[in-house]
Amino acid sequence: MSKFIEGQSRTQSTMFPEVLDDYVHEDNPIRAIDMFINSLDLCELGFTRYQPAKTGRPSYSPATMLKIYLYGYLNRIQSSRRLEKETQRNVELMWLVERLTPDFKTIADFRRDNGNAIQQVCKHFVLICRELNMFTDAIVAIDGTKFKAVNNIAKNYSRGLIKTCIETTEKDIANYLMELDRADRQSRADDAIKLKGKLAKLQARLKSEKVIQQELESLPDKQISYTDPDSRRMALKHKGVLVGYNVQAAVDTKHHLILAHYVTNNPTDRHQLVPMSQHVQRVLGKQDITILADRGYDDSTSFKAVHESGVTAIVPKIRTSGNRSKGLFTKEDFVYNKEKDVYECPAGKDIPFSFVSTDKGKPLRAYMSVMTCKGCAIKSRCTTSPAGRRIRRLDDEEHVERVAQAYKNMPNAMTLRHQTVEHPFGTIKQWAGAHQLLTKTLKHVKTEVSLQVLAYNFKRMMNIMGVDGLISALKT
Repeated sequence: MSKFIEGQSRTQSTMFPEVLDDYVHEDNPIRAIDMFINSLDLCELGFTRYQPAKTGRPSYSPATMLKIYLYGYLNRIQSSRRLEKETQRNVELMWLVERLTPDFKTIADFRRDNGNAIQQVCKHFVLICRELNMFTDAIVAIDGTKFKAVNNIAKNYSRGLIKTCIETTEKDIANYLMELDRADRQSRADDAIKLKGKLAKLQARLKSEKVIQQELESLPDKQISYTDPDSRRMALKHKGVLVGYNVQAAVDTKHHLILAHYVTNNPTDRHQLVPMSQHVQRVLGKQDITILADRGYDDSTSFKAVHESGVTAIVPKIRTSGNRSKGLFTKEDFVYNKEKDVYECPAGKDIPFSFVSTDKGKPLRAYMSVMTCKGCAIKSRCTTSPAGRRIRRLDDEEHVERVAQAYKNMPNAMTLRHQTVEHPFGTIKQWAGAHQLLTKTLKHVKTEVSLQVLAYNFKRMMNIMGVDGLISALKT
């Protein structure tokens, strides 16, 4: 007699066969997926083939295909080929799609052809979360992260990079010409033949590099990617570069749900504060919101725009001055008097307006006075310039000061921001696997990211409310 637990014989038949539903527990997450997708109005959301054709071979329902993708992204299965295999062997997925087994091409085509509709499903689920009172605090943290595109860094060129490549190739050609001349003088025929072959390859490379250089000059951003034309070279926060996309997300600080997101190939976050705040305002249906962002969003023009729309922005200032490390006073130590249009220095003296200059197209008002600084007891702590201290002020400096004051009033803002927005980014990147996207071009990457966000929000809601609670909420 065996001492191990024995399984049931594979050839054993039963009088009353088990049905597929018996293998899926009542609180299984796939029941929530089924309930959510069955409740959608696929026609209103814009899915193609939501009405079956009267003639020809019947097609798969968009609901079936959407269930496959949502299940796949919830379980870290994004590839259409892997999803095809799962429909043939995964009991949960068999239950969800009623044992239908579409091939990988059909699965991939559905994502390609219904990008806008899938993005609308993601937005619709966020609206459901709002109706369930998930976003009552109206405090949102925003940030951007880089996702690697389907484009090797060797297949991306910028104007500076191609110039370096051309210079390197020209130097190599010059070296090989010298070596070839030396081989001819020394009558080394075999070496000369090899050198001519390598020289021909270098000359062909130089020709192709010059063609790329001409292409770059006709492009607005002077950058080109050959595998995924919309992807761009981007610097990473902790050194290094990748060719990819910048994914922006707004996350509520209470439940860590992603309220809004969008994908751009702009490598920086500097001008993303305005569009992100507008996305959040539309989702929440209110203007007076508070947004937490890091130093990458420090931009006076953006501050002015969001303040005028009713947003309170809390962003730390980028410190470009080295005065603090030198033991000198910084601009923050000088107080601006709007009525008198002067700056009051730490010594209690007024520094009047002097002249107007420009910086990158922005007008700057300069405040300085040689007489004010002359003979000042603490001048050595203020400036090392014989002409005295000069302070520059932007036209929209008051909005910068307003953001700085809001930052001081909420000392834990950046800790809260980090704890909030880094959580979904880390989770999604782990699901995506090595931060690698599967689709090409901005249009299709937006669809892929929307599926990731939808899966993340869906799992968060199941964790918050429980599977039974979410199913009950979807029924009402």
